Amino acid sequence: MKIAAISDIHGNLGALDAVLADIVRRGVTVTVNLGDILSGPLQPRETAGRLMGLDMPTIAGNHERQVLMHVPEKMGASDRYAHEQITPVQRAWLHSLPATLRLAEDVLLVHGTPSSDLVYWMETVTEAGQRPATYAEVLERAGTVQASLVLCGHTHVARSMQLDDGRLVVNPGSVGLQAYDDDQPWPHKAESYTPHARYAIVERTRQGWLVEHIAVPYDWGAAAALAERNGRPEWAYALRTGRMP
Repeated sequence: MKIAAISDIHGNLGALDAVLADIVRRGVTVTVNLGDILSGPLQPRETAGRLMGLDMPTIAGNHERQVLMHVPEKMGASDRYAHEQITPVQRAWLHSLPATLRLAEDVLLVHGTPSSDLVYWMETVTEAGQRPATYAEVLERAGTVQASLVLCGHTHVARSMQLDDGRLVVNPGSVGLQAYDDDQPWPHKAESYTPHARYAIVERTRQGWLVEHIAVPYDWGAAAALAERNGRPEWAYALRTGRMP
């Protein structure tokens, strides 16, 4: 089994198309989508249309839940833009997405952790900011879930960790947004430090899971210009640099 894992597209159609083309070039036949698909000031409607035509295994992230369940006046700017742009058919598609999914008996797809779409699994936020999670923290968040491979997203940081009990946790990073900041539970930044679109390929071998983290170039200048036109200069900076201003 050879799986391409994509996550956190955030309506960045140019980055998505570049990643999908790279996946085809590498001969991968199974691609999975780990959520946070449309939210952002770019192309949510077009991104939904592209993905719905592919019918790949897909789960919902926290932003899908927020776009569907929050009232517009209580949404953040990114969720509100996606809410305003998508069609009723696309909204129904989002409603149909599960929170987690078994691709195979021992391959589990989640967005944040197995029990939450909001908890960071492989990163930890403290009053000092964001840092890589310790082994003990990753193990605790894994809980009792049974899978030899768990694919997660949410943090936009590409990272893998092998647990001593044999479980492998892989975050492919973000296809469409290489840096962001947040104020919950404390102010922090996630930064990839390059603007490349990120994804991962995971392949089952006789020795275990082989993991390849991949960074793909695309026209991030065009994506940044669109963010600027839509009133989001901080997104434009993140898309051009992989850093927050």
